[in-house]
Amino acid sequence: MSDFNVNELVEKYPLLADLIALKDSAWFNPNIAPFAVAKDDVGLDANDIDDAAQRLKRFAPYLARVFEDAAKSKGIIESEIVDISKMKEALEADYGVKIRGRLMLKKDSHLPISGSIKARGGIYEVLHHAEDLAIEAGLLSKDDDYSKLASPEFKEFFSRYKIAVGSTGNLGLSIGIMSAKLGFNVSVHMSADAREWKKQKLRSHGVNVVEYQNDYSVAVAQGREEAKKDPSCFFIDDENSKTLFLGYSVSGQRLKAQLDSMGIVVDKEHPLFVYLPCGVGGGPGGVAFGVKNEFKDDVHCFFAEPTHSPCMYLGVYTNLHEKISVQDLGIDNVTAADGLAVGRASGFVGHAMARLIDGYYTLSDDEMYKLLYMLSCKEDIKLEPSALAGMKGPMCIMQAQEYLKRMGMDESVLDNATHIVWATGGGMVPEAEMSKYLEKGSSL
Repeated sequence: MSDFNVNELVEKYPLLADLIALKDSAWFNPNIAPFAVAKDDVGLDANDIDDAAQRLKRFAPYLARVFEDAAKSKGIIESEIVDISKMKEALEADYGVKIRGRLMLKKDSHLPISGSIKARGGIYEVLHHAEDLAIEAGLLSKDDDYSKLASPEFKEFFSRYKIAVGSTGNLGLSIGIMSAKLGFNVSVHMSADAREWKKQKLRSHGVNVVEYQNDYSVAVAQGREEAKKDPSCFFIDDENSKTLFLGYSVSGQRLKAQLDSMGIVVDKEHPLFVYLPCGVGGGPGGVAFGVKNEFKDDVHCFFAEPTHSPCMYLGVYTNLHEKISVQDLGIDNVTAADGLAVGRASGFVGHAMARLIDGYYTLSDDEMYKLLYMLSCKEDIKLEPSALAGMKGPMCIMQAQEYLKRMGMDESVLDNATHIVWATGGGMVPEAEMSKYLEKGSSL
């Protein structure tokens, strides 16, 4: 039973009626504030992001040494950004909406090591913890060549410690693979919606996978409880971790450098729109904070969620944040977008980013599959369903006349815009699984 009177909530927040009916919905946040004002809500700043960027740089020689796919980038975990002009034409034809500006895809789906956006935050937090332990034990100094961490001595040292995490899939992959490589004993608590191939991949790396018949919140709670009982166990908390958040935030600096190198200008007359699939909120929240740090009020960030799991939209729109879950409204939190199958949003991210995220929208599983098939046909890029949530964003924005008017954006400004769809996962999906996705998409 819900603790909320749903009828009263709907009366106060009319858009909830569409969420409950599982209809596509969009809300453009009237409470956004200038970055200079709203950044104080986060409790972190540019210095914290710089510190995270430096830590990743220190670990780069180690990552290049132990992961073949990270060697090409000299241990820097970064993805390319590509134009998807054929997809843009297909979207305009399919939706009957003109997308003004340039449409691009940020391929976090193909990040080294774990093939999703979680390779940013998850791997970063494991490295942060490993560095803390090794420095405290007198085995490592920040001036060292970190490739020494690949030695048997360090593996033996880390094997004395445990790491635990709760995950719908991709975060577990990044943390499991990275922790096991360093030598930690790692347990990943997987929710019912996690894909079987992700569990098998983790086990192949020597990770202890604990399966649940419940959703994400239960897996996280159980992981947290297990860690409490064992002082040698470090729990990585996707709901509340500022360290995870900072790992994602480094992407802002990297994106700025990429756009600069491509000659893409971002200013008031050349706005940037970023569309981020959202589950519990840590990944998209961290990325949004990072890009906001770089581009301030010239970037506009939007969170995309499945109609069956609109937890961040619900939490921020009602200002109830983590106090309310989609299940409280009778929404089942069952979606093919496994990485987004979260019923209750991160309270930390919701509060921190409430005045920095321009809007939220939902889309159905069928629409994600349809977009997945379309992208494969038009651009030969293959993603998992959740990674397509961002693809609907440009159409939502182009039809949001009231929002565009409020932001002072007319057609001449929008013609200079850059739209970035953040592709969050899919690079490691097995061929047989991807064939099923494409078959489903082609049937819709």
